[in-house]
Amino acid sequence: MARTIVLETEIPATIEKVWQEVRTSRLLHYITRGFVRFVPTKAKPFPEIWVEGEYRAWLLLFGFIPIGWQIIAIEDQPAEGEVRRIRDNGRGMMIRTWDHMIEIKPSGMQTHYADRITVDAGILTPLVAIFAKAFYAHRQKRWVRLAENGFDYDR
Repeated sequence: MARTIVLETEIPATIEKVWQEVRTSRLLHYITRGFVRFVPTKAKPFPEIWVEGEYRAWLLLFGFIPIGWQIIAIEDQPAEGEVRRIRDNGRGMMIRTWDHMIEIKPSGMQTHYADRITVDAGILTPLVAIFAKAFYAHRQKRWVRLAENGFDYDR
């Protein structure tokens, strides 16, 4: 019983800048801070720039409560005109499917950003869907704040 969540926002930056940043593991750590911390396993550390492949990480809720592991499975997606996409077709310890598609497109002087997440965790799917919605809303707020601060990762 998979569920799909879609959240959208406008990021005050050009599509070129958003595309450059969305492909970095540094961004993942920044936009998830305060909600979930991803700790890559020693088997395959996160690259500076994401490349196709699978990356395993331990997840720490609020940065310190262990909640299991997650496979981040990066898949490049073909561009369609001005629309660019990147996909994490992941899964986790209790989650069979964590399929996250990021889609960006120009929106005037800004970038329209969308997270589309499909989750399947069996009977836990409704709870995981609630978590996913809150998690991606947090990420998008951090994205916007980062862009507003000129992509200063130290703020």
